[in-house]
Amino acid sequence: MNDRMVRVFVNASPVEVPAGSTALEAVRVWNDGAATDVADDRRIITDSRGLPIDPGTRMSAGSILRLVPKRERGEGQESAE
Repeated sequence: MNDRMVRVFVNASPVEVPAGSTALEAVRVWNDGAATDVADDRRIITDSRGLPIDPGTRMSAGSILRLVPKRERGEGQESAE
């Protein structure tokens, strides 16, 4: 059994998670409601560069995650009609 903890950052907040935890598990430790939003497809998890990552991505020490609202393509753009 591996009980080693690693520190990752979710929206700039440090979070301690067991080694091998997923991005979604790290978000859940940070904020259960935010993790539910990810699971319900209302938010997405991005890496430190702002690129979307799979919620099942395994975390390593120092991983940086950010949460952003999920927007459908074209959402927020006014119609040309």
